Amino acid sequence: MIRTHTEQRVGVFVDVQNMYYSAKHLYDAKVNFKEILKEAVRNRKLVRAIAYVVKADIGEEKAFFEALENIGYEVKMKDLQVFYGGAKKGDWDIGIAMDTIELARKLDTIVLISGDGDFVPLVQHLRRAMGCRIEVMAFGRSASGKLQEEADHFIDLDKDNRKFLISREPRREYKERRPKQHERSEQATS
Repeated sequence: MIRTHTEQRVGVFVDVQNMYYSAKHLYDAKVNFKEILKEAVRNRKLVRAIAYVVKADIGEEKAFFEALENIGYEVKMKDLQVFYGGAKKGDWDIGIAMDTIELARKLDTIVLISGDGDFVPLVQHLRRAMGCRIEVMAFGRSASGKLQEEADHFIDLDKDNRKFLISREPRREYKERRPKQHERSEQATS
């Protein structure tokens, strides 16, 4: 059990891409960012909650970004970079690092919501040089072991995954349009 007190000033920093892909690959589900925020704050004083997203210009993302704002996150967006040859890149590692360092003086506890091992040096710096308590929340099975060790407290979302996940709805329109096995074999022979 983690010891907290209501006067702690907390900043929550969410690596949305990391959480999205972890939930998708581990559970074929979506992340419940509302429950994540509640668990991260735990009746302490929330100073800032920032969700870092990458815009890929797909239809449903605008509604998702608005939902994050309605939950209480400040949403920071970055466009997906597409390189010659089709390679794509979209991460917020430096942006998250800069924001946590800049805000650290106003916070007692920083809650990093990511399992990305690239954040290990950041966690070490925030704890040692900035004097902040560092909590990391992620799905333990996909989180860096070194990141888990470096945090003052690691909250493994796998332990209560039903609370932190939203099951995906089956795509009916896809299932309805998809030819049955015997129809596919008839189409292949025609």
